[in-house]
Amino acid sequence: MSMVFKFRMLSDENDNFVRDLEVPYDMTLRGFHEFLVRILGYEACMTSFFTADGQWERLQEYTLLDMGDPESIPMENVSLGQLLHHNRERLIYLFDQLNNRALYLELTEAKKPEPTMEYPRVAFEHAPAPDQYDPAANEDDGSIFEQMMDDFGEFEGDDSLDDE
Repeated sequence: MSMVFKFRMLSDENDNFVRDLEVPYDMTLRGFHEFLVRILGYEACMTSFFTADGQWERLQEYTLLDMGDPESIPMENVSLGQLLHHNRERLIYLFDQLNNRALYLELTEAKKPEPTMEYPRVAFEHAPAPDQYDPAANEDDGSIFEQMMDDFGEFEGDDSLDDE
């Protein structure tokens, strides 16, 4: 293995949910899907990946099964390294097609593998994954950003100082 891709995975349903994933660059999208199902605790189901632009608009679709549609490409035929070439490139993982629910992945780093690490792996995780079937079951206690910024709210400036 010559390179490892590091992804940040987020959810639009729960701002607290974060996963940093490190995976081999030559992993197929199908292998990536199987890894995601395992680490998220999801059951196997129909899913798709999409490449996405800077505004998270869906571009090319990659399906779990060959649909016989020239507009979609089977996941097993494409590796991550074939799709992604630069930091900040994005993928959308559509895990609930009936309700159009997805997770959002952004490539944050390409690096050499550490000799003592096994890949793929979860490098960082915060908050439970969104419920696979029930969007209403997701807890959202506010965003991790808001929680961190609350710590700075205690700072009181000294209004008696003159800027001149």
